[in-house]
Amino acid sequence: MSATPTISWSEDVSARSAQPAQPARSAHWHSESCAPPPHRVVVADDRTKAATAYQLACEGTALLWRGDFHNARQLLRAMGRRIDRKANPARPDATPAESFHLHRRARGHRARVLGKLLVLLEDDHSLTLRRAPDVRRACTEAYGPPRGGRVVSLTELLGVIGAHQWREKGVEVPALGDGVRVHPHYGVFSPVRGEYVDLVAQAPLPANPRTAFDLGTGTGVLAAVLARRGLSHVVATDISPRALACARENAGRLGLAGRVEVGGPDLYPEGRADLVVCNPPWLPARPTSTVEQGVYDPDGTMLHGFLHGLAAHLNPGGEGWLVLSDLAEHLGLRTREALLTAITTAGLRVTDRLDTSPRHPRARDTTDPLHRVRAAEVTSLWRLIPD
Repeated sequence: MSATPTISWSEDVSARSAQPAQPARSAHWHSESCAPPPHRVVVADDRTKAATAYQLACEGTALLWRGDFHNARQLLRAMGRRIDRKANPARPDATPAESFHLHRRARGHRARVLGKLLVLLEDDHSLTLRRAPDVRRACTEAYGPPRGGRVVSLTELLGVIGAHQWREKGVEVPALGDGVRVHPHYGVFSPVRGEYVDLVAQAPLPANPRTAFDLGTGTGVLAAVLARRGLSHVVATDISPRALACARENAGRLGLAGRVEVGGPDLYPEGRADLVVCNPPWLPARPTSTVEQGVYDPDGTMLHGFLHGLAAHLNPGGEGWLVLSDLAEHLGLRTREALLTAITTAGLRVTDRLDTSPRHPRARDTTDPLHRVRAAEVTSLWRLIPD
């Protein structure tokens, strides 16, 4: 029996009818957020009303779209507006932690409802809908070579398309030079927040550094910055195969393949280095998708792994750089005392700390339920050495 889940539907069971007259069809189900396959699927098209689609989706029924691609996107937006109108307003007396959890819960509900609008990718990853874009290359980049038809949510497919566009365009990284870009892959956290990259580019290096480890490298941007700063050998690690492929590609694009070695899935590579850099996910909470793994670190597992392994992986005179936002502290998810205790318990001490304020648009968005904490956020580079 195949381990890949499948879903079934009948082409003549629509949002307006309930009795199938044709044999059921089936296809593999795929969800990057690990959403379970829907139990009931009906066909929807250009005649499907937003109110009907929204009601069915809230009840758990999925809608397989068979109409015009652009109309599907309009339906998705109309369903989103209905969700937003029914959302509970933020409580003015809520603590930051309560606001954060309510915000995540609302986002989760929104994702579940909108995720019920589905599309069928054919055996070659093509999308056979009217006015549909050619998504074959984007899907191959995200999912790998075609292995039969699969059904995915439209929201996921739009994310795949957007990731392909970012991969083609790239993200400019001034710390690497004027006009130099890093190209993120699907499912790999993009370095759109340049302030943490600038910290690594500007922090004073330890004396005569030659080797460095970049733990949780993602796109490889920090490994590239370290190599450009003169480190002769940088080992970049990550647990994600997508990140490893992305980091290798970016190192090659930048002409740094001879100085940046990419490997995993262990957090630390073998041996020791003069400098160990780690930019772990900043919030100690559970991710709900592969993309969120760059933001959420359950129980601070990666943070503590870095701290407790650092002393054993440093050369004499070496140091570790912890790049971390204090957003979790403002949200009540972690205290500064807990962070300092974790550093001390790991046998480390802080020799310096460099701070910077966020420059991203969300820090200035007063409509964001978490605006107050985002505006107060500080990102720091903690310079650590064995005590």
